[in-house]
Amino acid sequence: MKKVLVVGGVAGGASAAARIRRLDEKAQIIMFERGPHVSFSNCSLPYYLGGMVESKEKLVLMTPESFQTKYNIEARVNQEVVRIHREEKTLEVKNLETNEVYKESYDVLILSPGASPIVPPFEGVDLSHVFTVRNVVDIDRLHQFVNKPHVEKVAVIGGGFIGVEVAENLREAGKEVTLVEHSPQIMAPFDEDMAQILHKEMLDHGVRLIVGDGLKKITEHSIELNSGKQVEAQAVVLAIGVKPEVALAKEAGLEIGELGGIKVNANYQTSDPSIYAVGDAIEVYHRLTRRPTRLALAGPAVRQARAAADHIYGHKQENKGVIGSSVVKIFDLNCAVTGLNERAAKEANIQYDSVYIIAPDKVGIMPDSHPLHFKLIFEVPTGRILGAQAIGKGNADKRIDVIATLVTLGGTLEDLKELELAYSPIYSTARDVVNIAALVGLNILHDDYKQVHVSEVRGLVEQGATFIDVREKNEFERGHLVNAINIPLSELRERVDEIPRDKPVYLHCRSGQRSYNAVKMLQNLGFANVYNVSGSFLGISLYEYFKDVTTGRDKIVTDYNFK
Repeated sequence: MKKVLVVGGVAGGASAAARIRRLDEKAQIIMFERGPHVSFSNCSLPYYLGGMVESKEKLVLMTPESFQTKYNIEARVNQEVVRIHREEKTLEVKNLETNEVYKESYDVLILSPGASPIVPPFEGVDLSHVFTVRNVVDIDRLHQFVNKPHVEKVAVIGGGFIGVEVAENLREAGKEVTLVEHSPQIMAPFDEDMAQILHKEMLDHGVRLIVGDGLKKITEHSIELNSGKQVEAQAVVLAIGVKPEVALAKEAGLEIGELGGIKVNANYQTSDPSIYAVGDAIEVYHRLTRRPTRLALAGPAVRQARAAADHIYGHKQENKGVIGSSVVKIFDLNCAVTGLNERAAKEANIQYDSVYIIAPDKVGIMPDSHPLHFKLIFEVPTGRILGAQAIGKGNADKRIDVIATLVTLGGTLEDLKELELAYSPIYSTARDVVNIAALVGLNILHDDYKQVHVSEVRGLVEQGATFIDVREKNEFERGHLVNAINIPLSELRERVDEIPRDKPVYLHCRSGQRSYNAVKMLQNLGFANVYNVSGSFLGISLYEYFKDVTTGRDKIVTDYNFK
């Protein structure tokens, strides 16, 4: 009879234990969890703050009793594994309720210790109104504290997934929330141009957003930032990031990877073949950059758990690496991403280009049709799809799942162009935004026309470049680039002599479709100096909006028009 010990529960450990039971009815399986809950929905924790999850009990998915009755798995909670004795194949375990220390032998050991919140040594981090979010106990403590009558203002430090979700849910609960992010943008998986949409959404829903400024110290009633800015706060949530829990593995002499996670092979074995590791504590292979990475996501963790369990019992499995797909709700927006963004592609020295599309998520006459902002990253010259980002009120996750599938299968722009997707006016458009992005990408790849990105527009405006706005006059009057010339597409053929041929001319409309038609028209009339602005006026406005309203710099847009 094989004896398998699992350190840590939740997604990785609990999934591995359950899979082992399905493979071997006779195995003795024991899970150790130092907290009181061996299986809970950690991704749902912030939603308890906003009331979407009604009680802390609903966060707990499985109890030790249910593991025992359903799977014949012994789950020992409030018991911390403090040492691995590899030579004798035993664990040293401390019962946190009795302080008893005992040993447990194993044939196979699976480590799933997860990752812990990063808490830098700021002054004041040990104050009683400072919190981190990792488990049910943490979120319950925070929930109880912020619901005290004197707590009205909360500062959230960190603009990643946890920070954004905590900020949103605290705001939904009626708190005055300030979100502080040291980097120039929140949500690092998104490119800067897309992140501005997220910034605006936070501001529009009453979250005070401070980016490009970090935490310096915490006092009883406020926080102080590196800039010297003071922010009143009766509660502070640190969501700066997480670090892999590797102390146990390191003390046991297991190899640690270059990024600080436990190093594993293709079968999730550590440097000791009797010990496997899965989840947030390990380093994994990124199939696009071909480098080690860390990915603290539940989906990869459960797949790793299954693969490790299968390998223990000799079942073949194929490790193709990760690509990093995720989705987050930020108030009214669904925000999804997969694969590489521009920054990651540059760091990996991959030659790439991108297209930014703003198209309806369903047929425009449908009452709940909304714009979907979609950015596609592709390799040059192969057209291989590297990643995508989607933001909108509709099904952004559906579009990103399509791209994630193509990235996994090594798909190209040509594959995406021909992809046959389900269509009904209430769900999508006959040519979905992902198909449109492929067509635009192929036009750029094959040099059928030239484009500039919204991030390049300010520099061109400040240099006095020629911009032609092909929207109708009433649209132009509601807001436009400061030096743009309004020649509506409907008048362009009659006014073509007004367009210079001896210098670059940049055309835009609201979303890029009309200006694309204008560019093609002018090309057919012999113009070789015309460019389409990717993302067009809506993209420009969103890109410039946050920076203009927070930095006080000169505006290049007379008035923002997001409708």
